[in-house]
Amino acid sequence: MEIKSLGKTDFETIAKAFIQAFADYDIQLNAEELQTMWKRRGFNPDLSFAAFEDENIVAFTLNGIGNFNGIKMAYDTGTGTLKEHRGKGLATNIFEYSIPYLKAENIHHYLLEVLQHNTKAISVYRNIGFEVTREFNYFVQKNEAIHTLIKDIESPFIIEKIELSKHHSVSDFWDFYPSWQNSFESIERASEDFISLGAFADKDLVGYCVFEPNSGDITQIAVDKSFRRKGIASVLLHEISKFNKISKTKLLNTDVSCNSVVEFLKAKNIAISGQQFEMIKKI
Repeated sequence: MEIKSLGKTDFETIAKAFIQAFADYDIQLNAEELQTMWKRRGFNPDLSFAAFEDENIVAFTLNGIGNFNGIKMAYDTGTGTLKEHRGKGLATNIFEYSIPYLKAENIHHYLLEVLQHNTKAISVYRNIGFEVTREFNYFVQKNEAIHTLIKDIESPFIIEKIELSKHHSVSDFWDFYPSWQNSFESIERASEDFISLGAFADKDLVGYCVFEPNSGDITQIAVDKSFRRKGIASVLLHEISKFNKISKTKLLNTDVSCNSVVEFLKAKNIAISGQQFEMIKKI
């Protein structure tokens, strides 16, 4: 068994191992979907590592590298072990092996998200020094079950496509800071995969939504606090639904303290599907 960087390993080999390791998970991704996801999350093969048996990957940690809250971090964009090799501590060994390489790149924080019902993984992460920083809700609903009827709007609003890179001031609309995969940096890594819609009152942007049609993922949605409860979010949801290429709509990693999102989605018949922990370790 040898642990080494994935910098010289081809994409097909990594994707095959990922698909095998997560074969017993509810959500399955094909190679094309994995490539899109990894691009968005900043996957860096040189700073990702795997345990090899002969030439075969049997366990791995795929790391994204980028800035989060102004700090250079590594982000666990996928840790997995093939079923027949589980219970051997390989994930911990790979993590420990990676630390000197991350430090050499001036990375001193490591970020991950983990499903709260995955108690085994949480135990492993706690044991190697990760601490919970936030709790997230995630929402998934079939498109036909979503309530998309729009009530009358008090004032006229215009909905049109925008370039998000020209509107970073929308962060003033936020009730919480987006997670790694929903951050401006992640969106900009794969900007061609997203559609951004803005709601305008006169010429002022008062609400917006960022959507990934190929995954059905609402990446960001927010409304200026002084323009809330006027139906703007409902109109944005209605409009982005026209671009959805799959049968479900998702909204992942909203802070559990943000009741406004929970209540809005509940009114649209999009209930909480589960919860995650965001965890960070200083390295």
